[in-house]
Amino acid sequence: MTSYGSYRQLRLTPQRSGVSKALAKDSPLWRLDWILLLAGLALSSGSSLLVWSATRGRDNLTHGDPQYFLYRHLTNFVIGLVLCAVVIGIGARRVRTLVPFVYVGVIVLLLATLSPIGSTVNGAHSWIQLGGGFSVQPAEFAKIAILLAMAVVLSDQVDAGEREFPSHRAVFRGLIWACLPMGLVLLMPDAGSVMVMSAIVLGILLGSGAANRWVIGILALGVGGSIAIWKLGLLSQYQIDRFAAFANPQLDPNGVGYNTAQARIAIGSGGLTGKGLFHGTQTVGQFVPEQQTDFVFTVAGEELGFVGALAIIALVGVILWRACRIARQATDLYGTIVAAGIIAWFSFQAFENIGMCLGIMPVAGIPLPFVSYGGSSMFAVWIGIGLLQAVRSQRPIAA
Repeated sequence: MTSYGSYRQLRLTPQRSGVSKALAKDSPLWRLDWILLLAGLALSSGSSLLVWSATRGRDNLTHGDPQYFLYRHLTNFVIGLVLCAVVIGIGARRVRTLVPFVYVGVIVLLLATLSPIGSTVNGAHSWIQLGGGFSVQPAEFAKIAILLAMAVVLSDQVDAGEREFPSHRAVFRGLIWACLPMGLVLLMPDAGSVMVMSAIVLGILLGSGAANRWVIGILALGVGGSIAIWKLGLLSQYQIDRFAAFANPQLDPNGVGYNTAQARIAIGSGGLTGKGLFHGTQTVGQFVPEQQTDFVFTVAGEELGFVGALAIIALVGVILWRACRIARQATDLYGTIVAAGIIAWFSFQAFENIGMCLGIMPVAGIPLPFVSYGGSSMFAVWIGIGLLQAVRSQRPIAA
C-alpha cells in the first residue's frame, strides 16, 4: 500500500509530457548532430529533382511513366532514413557486437553476386536482381563491413586500456579482414568500388594512429598492384578504354570519351545560374549517358549553374566537417575509427564522381553520395550517417 508521504511526493513531482521529454536536455534528440542530418536531408531530397529532370523524358527507361525514377528515388531515400534511425536506435556499442554478423552477411552477398544469381550491368557482374525492377549492389555494403571490422580489430586493445595505439599485429589482422571483400569485389570486376574501399582503409589507418610505415606501405602496394594489374591484363577492356580516354580525351570523342565530353559540355553551358530546372538542352536531349546515376552532377551544373553545383559541394563539405567533429569528440578509438572511415569514404567518392564529370578524374562508375539514383548507394550512405550519429550519441551531454 502506498503511504500518504509517498503519494504526496508523487503528486508534487513534475510529470513531463511526451513533447517535454523529447525537448529535455537528456533526450536522445539532443545527442543528434542536426547540422549533419539537415545537410544530408537537403542533398537527398533536393537530388530527387535532378534525378527527375534526367529521366522524365527517357521513355526507354521509365516505361512511359515520367515520374518513375522520381518515386523510386524518394522511396529509396525514405528507406535510407529508416535504416539510419535503426542504426541510431541500436547504438554504437551494440552495433560493435553485431559486426561479425554484418561481415559474414556481406561476404555471403558478395559470393552470391559472383554466382549465377548475380547479373551484369555495364560490364560488371556486381548486381543481384530482386524482381519487380529492384536490384541490390552488395559492394556498397562491403564498404560498411570493412570499416566496422577494421574498427573493431584496431580498437580492441586500445579501448581496453592495454595499449595507446594499435599494434602491428592488430593492423595486419585488420588488413586481412579488409582484403577478403575487396578481393571479391575486384573479381566482379568493380574497380571503382575497390578504389573507394582502398580510400576507406587508408582513412582508418590514419584515424587509428597506426604507425606511418603501414600507410606508406599501403600506398606503395597500391601503386605496385595497379601497375601489376595493368601489365598482367587483369582489367576488362572497357576499364582500359576509360583510363585511355581520361589520359587523352580526344582519343575517341564519339566512343569511350563520349561520356566525359558530353558531361563537360553540359556543365560548361550552365554558366553562373544555369538554364533552369528541366530546361537543360544536354539533359533534355539525352546526350549524357547514365545521367541519373554516375553523371547526375551534370544536371546540376547545366540547369542550376555554378551556384547549384557549388551548393552540392558545400553540403557535402558540411557533412565532412561534422563527421570530422564527431571523430575528434568520440569517447573511444572505435568511434574515432568508424568516423574516420566514413570521412574517407564520402570525401573520396564525392571527389571521384564530381572529378569524372569535370574530366579531372577517370570515369569509374562511382555514384555521388546522397545524390545519385540507386537504392544500394542511398541505403549505404544513410547507414553511414546513422553510424556517425550513433558514435556522437555516446558523448555525454554538457550540463
